[in-house]
Amino acid sequence: MHTHSMSQDGMQACIDACTSCHQTCLQMAMNHCLKVGGEHVEQSHFTLMMNCAQICETSANFQLSNSKFSAELCGVCAQVCDACAASCERIGGMESCVAACRACADSCRKMAM
Repeated sequence: MHTHSMSQDGMQACIDACTSCHQTCLQMAMNHCLKVGGEHVEQSHFTLMMNCAQICETSANFQLSNSKFSAELCGVCAQVCDACAASCERIGGMESCVAACRACADSCRKMAM
């Protein structure tokens, strides 16, 4: 069916967005935030970045396995990505992370519906 292929395309786009966000958050946390220090390593921000990387990876894994829980997890993933984007934007100098988080949140919101 046409709707099935559209949902498969949507899922693949979401898997890609989640994978990109996982990679971006992890790389930024480890190679940017730890190096820059200050606000970048403040506990709530750094923890949020690591949580975001983790939930994005998990969300992609759930979708790849066609888990019946993937839509619900995508909803939570979108919330974490929104929070991470806001934190990165507040601190500044983390545009790639903000962009990856926003793209993932948007994609996950569509999958959660």
